[in-house]
Amino acid sequence: MARSTATKTAPPSLDTKSRPSRRRGKDTFEVILTTAGELLAEVGFERLTTNLVCQRAGLTPPALYRYFPNKYALLKELAHRLMDAQDKAVLAWIEAGGTQASTLEESVAKNRDLQKQINAITRAFPGGDWILRALRALPMLQEVQTTSRDSIAATLFEMLRTEHPGIDENRLRTATRLTTQMAYAATEMVLEEPDQDEDQINEEICWMVALYYDHLTQGASASRKG
Repeated sequence: MARSTATKTAPPSLDTKSRPSRRRGKDTFEVILTTAGELLAEVGFERLTTNLVCQRAGLTPPALYRYFPNKYALLKELAHRLMDAQDKAVLAWIEAGGTQASTLEESVAKNRDLQKQINAITRAFPGGDWILRALRALPMLQEVQTTSRDSIAATLFEMLRTEHPGIDENRLRTATRLTTQMAYAATEMVLEEPDQDEDQINEEICWMVALYYDHLTQGASASRKG
């Protein structure tokens, strides 16, 4: 009996081939991404193709392939941009004192404002809800969101460790990663299930987060007094 040899298919490249430095190239680069985002919102990531992008944008395939080797590289670039937009909003919120509150209700309100802002940013981003689906469904893209989550969690960890000395650092590090991931999940639910009550989802996730950190910080205060 002849023994068949399994061939391994190399994963598609996700790297942008080049980034333009001249105005015309930059314009083409942005047209490609904008068109890809618009089509993503219309047809989803499974039906998205580079040919569709070229047809809609009025470009030849070589013009697109000069920058992006395949649709997955397009998705990765779009995902990076969405994550960057979200991260900037979170970092600005932290810088403005978002983690500081004198009451539990104030903490909930501040977290709710941030959650609404992140939802709005994602909703306004071309193909934003489909980018979230792609990040969750395609293993090759999951690192984009993981990197974003870990960066934000690390910043939260440093801020909260300074604000609450004595808190168990291992628990705090785990908490910042968990709550950041929970916030992502709440945004996904809001955008992917439009029949759900967005205000209620925001309210519940923010109470969960606020109560969780209140428990951690109260425990740290009790330990110091003891």
